[in-house]
Amino acid sequence: MNPLGKVSLGLMVCLIGGFSRIASAKLEEKFSWKQLAFDWPTPEAEAEAKSNGHYIVENNLPLGVERWQNRIFVTVPRWKAGVAATLNYIDINSTEKSPKLHPYPSWEANKLPIDVQPQDQKTPSGGRLDADKAQDAGIQLKDNSTVISTFRIQVDVCDRLWVLDTGLADILGSPKQITPNSILVFDLKTDTLLRRFTIPADQTKEDSFFANIVVDADRSECQDAFAYIPDLGAYGVIVYSLRSDKSYRVKHNFFHFDPLQGDFNVGGVNFQWTDGVFGLAVGPMNPDHSKDIYFHALASTKEFKVSNRVLQNESHVTGGDSYYDFKYVGDRGMNGQSTAEVFDPETGVIFYTQVNKDAIACWNIKRPYTPDTQGLIDSDSHTLVFPNDMKIDNEGTIWVLSDKMPTYLYKELDPSAVNYRILMGQNRDLIKGTPCEM
Repeated sequence: MNPLGKVSLGLMVCLIGGFSRIASAKLEEKFSWKQLAFDWPTPEAEAEAKSNGHYIVENNLPLGVERWQNRIFVTVPRWKAGVAATLNYIDINSTEKSPKLHPYPSWEANKLPIDVQPQDQKTPSGGRLDADKAQDAGIQLKDNSTVISTFRIQVDVCDRLWVLDTGLADILGSPKQITPNSILVFDLKTDTLLRRFTIPADQTKEDSFFANIVVDADRSECQDAFAYIPDLGAYGVIVYSLRSDKSYRVKHNFFHFDPLQGDFNVGGVNFQWTDGVFGLAVGPMNPDHSKDIYFHALASTKEFKVSNRVLQNESHVTGGDSYYDFKYVGDRGMNGQSTAEVFDPETGVIFYTQVNKDAIACWNIKRPYTPDTQGLIDSDSHTLVFPNDMKIDNEGTIWVLSDKMPTYLYKELDPSAVNYRILMGQNRDLIKGTPCEM
């Protein structure tokens, strides 16, 4: 055998060994779009929205995903002008590959109270960080159900939809703070608003950017729910109590980004971000009835945790004595930056995205947190370019939304190619053959 043949055989053995811990099952593509389409009340309404700049098809990028019964919720943040509706759903049983989005709770609730006209995009190289400072529009909403712009949402065990509304429109053009950052809670059984809470101005900073909300609730005590809202721009977490209807800001060193992990290469786009704490996951109930809240910064490969009892004790967590209550869990390893993570109570596994690897990965919380104990669920440079959000439903189905967002922000998406996908897979199938299976 020639030396080249030996090298090839050796390489093959290494490759087989290196990928032996990859899941046997792959994510299945459920829906996909070249460009988003909406279920307008009439064709005339759609034509009018296009003519007056209220609907610019290419500016509508899906970002957040969630599932409740037969609905898949999809958010479309107002990065640019011309977003038709920011909070939407599609029927899970739709036979269409690219179904139209239905605004939730209504078209009226997704209508901007002021006219936002398209501007030249002023952020060719820095995305959110180089955007102009938002102008305060000083609007008093006529309808508290109005949602201006949302990134992430979550359905809790009490059949409620929690929405973090940034109140910010045309982020990359001429940003307008139409309303303050707010938490909206909808009753999904009646599609009515239960609560709208405005995050107090003294809990936000000049660089604040709220793009996620994670709910800590138990079915037996629905009114005792808490929401955790990470501030990825100013490195803090807002803690909100539903029962007391108040919030407070928590700060910690672990909420900051890692300066060595801010370089990203996604879909042929190179960019640098300084995003801090972003991904959060509520862990299982411990014997003392507490839960660990896992979290990480986006521009980082490290994972941390803190007890929910610490976060929910306002005087303690804001009083300066809680520093050592926050724990370092471990490091995912090179290119392990992640946008989202979710805990699956059935398998005891945290599933998370890996944006620099076009991948979805996992970790069993019973194992040490090292690069070797992370399992690769799926990696695909075609279907998983920037896996932006993921959720797990009560049937053990993982839902992933990928959207090529860096190309949208810094270049231009090809309208003739599939750009947005929602993928799905079963928890136990996905972890089979990985270190996450125990």
